[in-house]
Amino acid sequence: MTVPPEDPRIEAVAARLREAVQERAAAYGPLPAWEAIWKRPRKSKTDREKKQELRKQRKRLKAAGIRRFYAGQLRRPGPGPGRTASAVPLRAAMPAPCPGCGTPPPGCGDDAARA
Repeated sequence: MTVPPEDPRIEAVAARLREAVQERAAAYGPLPAWEAIWKRPRKSKTDREKKQELRKQRKRLKAAGIRRFYAGQLRRPGPGPGRTASAVPLRAAMPAPCPGCGTPPPGCGDDAARA
């Protein structure tokens, strides 16, 4: 493996880059000691932020209550069959009236008068 000859132009560019990196590091200052976010002290909330958070919470809980109410309604059985619904099969089981006089069959019109 051969080592390339040193080029003064490349060395100058590398030196400028090193200086720029050092300047940027100085501008940012020293790195703070790292601390986990859950161990950092909390930032206190203003009254406005507290009220806004409580409004959101109230809205969220109200929506949950409404959802729970309607979920309970869905599980309940619906109204049972009404009086008219139970009368339909009874009516279907009865014999049809006589077309001539309208009375039901065992004693139909003229036959009933003779007997």
